[in-house]
Amino acid sequence: MGTNWEIKSFNFVTWDWSKDVELDQAKREIDEMVKRCAINTVTFAFAARQEHCYSTYIDWKSGFMPNLNELSELIHYAKSKGLKTIVKPMVNVNDGYWRAYIRFFDEDVPCEPKWSDWFRHYYEYMLAYGQFCEQNGVDMLIIGCEMVGTDHREQEWRYLISQLRQVYGGALTYNCDKYQEHNVKWWDALDYISSSGYYPKGMIENELERIEQVVRHYGKPFFFAEAGCPAVVGASAVPNDWKIIDKGIPSEKEQADYYTEFLSICAKKEFISGFCFWDWPIKSPATKEEIEQPGQYSIKWKQAEQIVAHFYRTH
Repeated sequence: MGTNWEIKSFNFVTWDWSKDVELDQAKREIDEMVKRCAINTVTFAFAARQEHCYSTYIDWKSGFMPNLNELSELIHYAKSKGLKTIVKPMVNVNDGYWRAYIRFFDEDVPCEPKWSDWFRHYYEYMLAYGQFCEQNGVDMLIIGCEMVGTDHREQEWRYLISQLRQVYGGALTYNCDKYQEHNVKWWDALDYISSSGYYPKGMIENELERIEQVVRHYGKPFFFAEAGCPAVVGASAVPNDWKIIDKGIPSEKEQADYYTEFLSICAKKEFISGFCFWDWPIKSPATKEEIEQPGQYSIKWKQAEQIVAHFYRTH
């Protein structure tokens, strides 16, 4: 039992385009992902910003966002290499809180932040990138990432999807957070189900069985739009726990062992269509010290790189 994965990718990520992106270097990194790990897809990941979790204004036009001419050039460079492309516009919160906590009162209250105001800005953001993706022949648009506090707003998400269908002809998915696959009730409106697979070592099999039930119910292909583990002692028990990550002791073995178990189990599950692992920075680490920073999920030049390369080449 096994499968040939449709999507073999990393989140090719930057939080500040103007500081991180130099086109020739970014193209070299695309070539490196192909050469070192046999990717077939480049996932361009970046994030707009809002001030705090109850702010309704989303800044998606400032200099930290992609230069669209440069992003277009990188997309076409990837396509010239025979690679598929995914664009993943996200939202981060300036005060450091995780985007999953963005949430407002379910019923409008005068003088309080409102869902309608937040979604108005979010629609503008997504529709602009939907049009961009259509113009540049992007294969897939990820319309949100780990927005747990918004997942229950089914009507607003369905409306966004219907509007995107009018300007973009490629595939659409939503990157739900770990443990939330069964809580999103609007998968039927999308082309793929996708989630962040930061599941603890030793529990991966159980979580995949739960996810498979959701996938079978909706009859949609599934992939992990994020997954991975930092190279930090103890991180494989809670791969998304930044308290461990920030203060941990570097360990390539911890990361490699996690990837071995995760991919070995996933390779036996025919419902999984692929992975966009977190992450491969657009601005590559320049020194050994940068590579070994505890918060680094990147597998470049680490033991886990060889494991991903093996599975990507053989599936």
